[in-house]
Amino acid sequence: MPSFRDKLQVEGQDMDLYASIPSGSGPFPAVVVIQAAGGVNDFITSISDRFAEEGYVVVAPDLFHRITDPSVTDGITKAGQLADAEIVADVNATVEFLRNHSAVDGERVGITGFCMGGRATWLAAATNRYFKAASPFYGGNIMVPRGGADRSPLQLSKGINCPILFHFGELDSNPSQEDMRTLDDELTRLGKPHQFFTYPGADHAFMDYTGDRYHREASETSWPRTLEFFAKHLKVAAVTI
Repeated sequence: MPSFRDKLQVEGQDMDLYASIPSGSGPFPAVVVIQAAGGVNDFITSISDRFAEEGYVVVAPDLFHRITDPSVTDGITKAGQLADAEIVADVNATVEFLRNHSAVDGERVGITGFCMGGRATWLAAATNRYFKAASPFYGGNIMVPRGGADRSPLQLSKGINCPILFHFGELDSNPSQEDMRTLDDELTRLGKPHQFFTYPGADHAFMDYTGDRYHREASETSWPRTLEFFAKHLKVAAVTI
């Protein structure tokens, strides 16, 4: 299973990415993996490799590539500096990279992300028509526009054209259980297919085995659900969950 690092041009700037490709001839379905505030780190590359082992071409773009001030080192600070329009541009460039890759079936592309990447996953699903499935993990601040945007990801939800599978930690405060109900109500109002899961005793970042909030039961339950979800919508023609 080969993996490699590469660069894409986005609005005249280099964006680093991590890619992982299954063994075999393809073409394969693809998944975009969006980082948490820790960046494209060991956790994100391991998630990418695990998807590749399941038969997906995977790309994890570095959304922090525009932040070049060496004094800004904290991931949470970097995440707060991201503009929604820039996130959309980065994801769109990643999707075009995948759709033009010889190993990829460009009509079978999904997206997932963690923490700030969960928010970006919702935003991407609402603004890119090529996604066939989206699975945010504990994405906070979905009701908040960033970087001068006039609408939040939530307010863009009408543009979502794929099923959503969202994972929440019961103890998480952002997104909270109240936030979950708000998101659920909006997707229900719009008639968007979705399924939400809350994991008892789990906090934010419960998937990240490198952090102190890792929750084994939540991680080991949410991962097969995610694989089943993507298999249903990317490996087999389907429109509902």
